Amino acid sequence: MSSDGARRRDVTVADVAKAAQVSKAQAARALGNYGAVSEDVRERVLAAAEELDYRPNELARSMNTGKSHTIGVVVGDIENPHFGLATRGITDTAKKSGFNVILVNTDENTAAEVDAVRVLLDKRVDGLIVAPASSVETQHLRRVHDSGRPLVLLDRSAEGLEVETVAVDMAAISYESTRYLLQTGHRRIAFISTLRTDAAYTAGMRLDSSQISDRLDGMRRAFADMGCAFPEDLVRLNAGGADSIRNLTRDVLQGNDAATAVVASDGLIALSVVEAIQELGLAIPADVSFLMYDDFAWTRLTTPPLTVIAQPVYDMGVAAASALIRQIEGRPPAAAAPEFSATLVRRGSVGVVPASSGESVEVPAL
Repeated sequence: MSSDGARRRDVTVADVAKAAQVSKAQAARALGNYGAVSEDVRERVLAAAEELDYRPNELARSMNTGKSHTIGVVVGDIENPHFGLATRGITDTAKKSGFNVILVNTDENTAAEVDAVRVLLDKRVDGLIVAPASSVETQHLRRVHDSGRPLVLLDRSAEGLEVETVAVDMAAISYESTRYLLQTGHRRIAFISTLRTDAAYTAGMRLDSSQISDRLDGMRRAFADMGCAFPEDLVRLNAGGADSIRNLTRDVLQGNDAATAVVASDGLIALSVVEAIQELGLAIPADVSFLMYDDFAWTRLTTPPLTVIAQPVYDMGVAAASALIRQIEGRPPAAAAPEFSATLVRRGSVGVVPASSGESVEVPAL
């Protein structure tokens, strides 16, 4: 016994041709919109296809044309609102140009990213947008580039790989925001990130992520320019789930030489950092100042509203998709690639160092 669902799945070009009373070749040309087909034949074929609920075999079409009109997107954590907004920019732009998007989440795991790239290439995507889990282990991306397949990197660069990269200058905005904290009197500034490493952070260790490396470099430069020693002991990596983030936050905020300000590396972990601060009975910014990367609606609804580093994430997604589609279509690059910069949005979560901290609260003129 066959069902309507089974019948629809089995409809072929031959079935459409039979229903329209034309040859298979005529039906294929009408359905594929290529070659010479009379208007009468085209109308009969399209009517038969609609009646039978015909769906084209996209894989077969891509094998015939060499194009799937599909873009592969690989990101580290789709739960992170940063990537969610960037992906929206990609999909909106792709849709306008007639491309579909296949999205793969890697959980910031390089091995998973290698598999994701392989699967997407097997599905014959026309090009790839990748936010690399590692800026160091990028051999799989080099192979994609060397093969001539269009490739754009999003948010992060890859060492030694000269491909179009859509990202913000993190070192510059990190320098600006750290200098702001220093000018407010803070010297014990903690930095918490989800970046995974095999061991606890130590000064000078090589980091997989260009983003995190650039942020720490910006912080160090700001400290050096102010004549202060950078508190390497307050850098915390490997922030995982909510419990892990809260534990790391409590760790930097307790003890005789505790942090007086905390910088969260993204909006996903920021909520757990703020929750840990509240659990300790501390107030923002009276007891501890707080600053985070990325600006989302909820950051303006807290008490006080949070000081953030706002990035043009949606526009970056648009730019990445536009660059990839241009590559796919064989068009030359724009005379000047768009440059993206982040903005420090000062709200109410950064204050002067509390006198009880034991730090100097002398504040230079801003």
